[in-house]
Amino acid sequence: SAPLSVADLDRVDAVVTASFCSVAESGTILLAGPDSGRRAATLVPDHHVVVVKVADIVELLPEAVTRLTDAGLHTSPVTMVAGPSASVDIELVRVQGVHGPRTLDVVLAG
Repeated sequence: SAPLSVADLDRVDAVVTASFCSVAESGTILLAGPDSGRRAATLVPDHHVVVVKVADIVELLPEAVTRLTDAGLHTSPVTMVAGPSASVDIELVRVQGVHGPRTLDVVLAG
């Protein structure tokens, strides 16, 4: 079947994807490759549930980049989730959750 449109994704309550790998030091989750789903599917719905395999957790970001390169994904789009997005409006009021999901749940799998 055809992928959902962005408008359809906006009406979805939540999506569940896998991560490619994650970085322990910063808590960064890398979404890349087919198991991480379409970029729009991980950024448009308000709730994203991501499954992180414990075996796919590395200590430092350079290790994650090496894994991307070894998997041949270093030239493909990669989404790195390192915390909530934020922006400041014209009145200098900080607003969180402007881009991407408002809720991110991480499930660690052994």
